Amino acid sequence: MSQAFGRVGVLYGGSSAEREVSLMSGAGVCAALCEEGVDAHLFDTGERSLADLAAAGFDRVFIALHGRYGEDGTLQGALELLKIPYTGSGPLASCLAMDKIATKRLWLQHGLPTPRFAELACDADPSGLARDLGLPLIVKPPHEGSTLGLTRVESADQLHDAQALACRFDDLALVEQFIRGRELTIPVLGSGAQARALPVIEIIAPQGNYDYEHKYVSNDTRYVCPAPLPDALTHRIQEIVVQAYRVLGCEGWGRADVMLDEQNQPWLLEMNTSPGMTSHSLVPMGAKAAGMSYGRLCVEILSTARCKLRQAA
Repeated sequence: MSQAFGRVGVLYGGSSAEREVSLMSGAGVCAALCEEGVDAHLFDTGERSLADLAAAGFDRVFIALHGRYGEDGTLQGALELLKIPYTGSGPLASCLAMDKIATKRLWLQHGLPTPRFAELACDADPSGLARDLGLPLIVKPPHEGSTLGLTRVESADQLHDAQALACRFDDLALVEQFIRGRELTIPVLGSGAQARALPVIEIIAPQGNYDYEHKYVSNDTRYVCPAPLPDALTHRIQEIVVQAYRVLGCEGWGRADVMLDEQNQPWLLEMNTSPGMTSHSLVPMGAKAAGMSYGRLCVEILSTARCKLRQAA
């Protein structure tokens, strides 16, 4: 089967703020695919052009890019034009999921639970948001991942600095009600009716601070997989996540971040359509708990690669 994939490109690196994470993800994916007998080759989209990609002769590509120009629909659109099958979601779903504000609006329209929020322009006065949404608050750029530009705001006088940090990465900020409780993440594999949630993972970070350092660098964060939850609650969370994935039109694979409050109510935070695949990453952890090795996970994701837009006859 591995030989049937042909020549495979692993797209990694890129030019987003998450480049360093993507370099680690891509290297891991490419090595695992090669060990599984796939003819896989690394391709850094931050250093090489679309013309190089078109000339590389790839029969399909595995997208191991994170953030802008890799996870936001732009690359997916280019691959559709080049008619190169690719892993993960299509242009529209990728774009929607990358925009946390658009994601939350769509989820709310479908009755899915997500924390209350407000948009904050970079030149707007944020002082009223503490009154409107309550404290604490989370302030973050709506088009970035890996907790880049994120601040937990405990008092109203911290809002201006949090706004400024978020606006270093984006042209507006997302201000979100803070949900006190347990931090969970749930990988999803498949598409449409075949989409399925992998085991729920609980994230236990020092002082509850799951920032970039505690995600990718330090070993202080603990992960419990499967999360110690009653079976009925686990199934409920998984059902909500799969519904959230389908509402956005996601395909192939993804990972939802969820907060479970003190009343055991799950709250959807965001959907990642090209999650990390590093040694600290959570999709491989969920797959392992479901009995799937890292290599087989990569092969399963690769097997779903296709162009998503129907070509005119």
